[in-house]
Amino acid sequence: MVNYIKGINDCLSGFGLIFKSGIRRYVIIPLIINTGLFATAIYILSQQMDAWMQKLLPGWLSWLEWLIWPLFAVTILLIVFFSFTLIANLISAPFNSYLSASVEQKLTGSKPENMVNEPLWKTVVRTVRAEIRKTLYFLLWLIPLALLTIIPVINVAAPFAWFLFAAWSFSIEYTDSPLGNRGMLFDEIRAYNRNNRMRSLGLGTGVFLMTSIPVLNFLAMPVAVCAATKMTSRISAQTSS
Repeated sequence: MVNYIKGINDCLSGFGLIFKSGIRRYVIIPLIINTGLFATAIYILSQQMDAWMQKLLPGWLSWLEWLIWPLFAVTILLIVFFSFTLIANLISAPFNSYLSASVEQKLTGSKPENMVNEPLWKTVVRTVRAEIRKTLYFLLWLIPLALLTIIPVINVAAPFAWFLFAAWSFSIEYTDSPLGNRGMLFDEIRAYNRNNRMRSLGLGTGVFLMTSIPVLNFLAMPVAVCAATKMTSRISAQTSS
């Protein structure tokens, strides 16, 4: 649990980085993208929540509505915000790569070696390709999660399963920026997160909480990129020492 709490603290530390000189200019575009998409997600939730709840809750379970309704509400919240986060990350992947590189330079004094002479077009191709690979991985996990959500009785476990999946996915999503800048591929990034599982889950939990809080969720993406970069830099420093 110590490493889990460290991961949450790593996430919180991202707030102190996004306003530093040399970093602020890389925050603007991801912030605009995140704000637009999350505003859309909030609008959809406000318009469709009741209709979705009526469809998901079978009539014969209406007597348990007081208990099941909050669980379904949390599940829908997780699904919508996680889906919009995937879209936001796909669009902003190249910008997040540059944001992460600038944070690493601020923290360590130098950019990742792979980023020093990498032309813009290569950064775009590399990051978008990595984002598509991650999205396919996440979508494969969505199939059993979706089944768990719609099957009566056992779907009471759905919010907990979605929470774990969201925390794990957010950790992979945002550690990809600093680790991808260092030349690591998707399977290597997954292995890295498995080797630092509790700290990564702590980071992912912090990101999930940010995405769930109105207004604060607009800052979630740049804060998460900064936080993941700081976390991986700390782990690298501890490993090397």
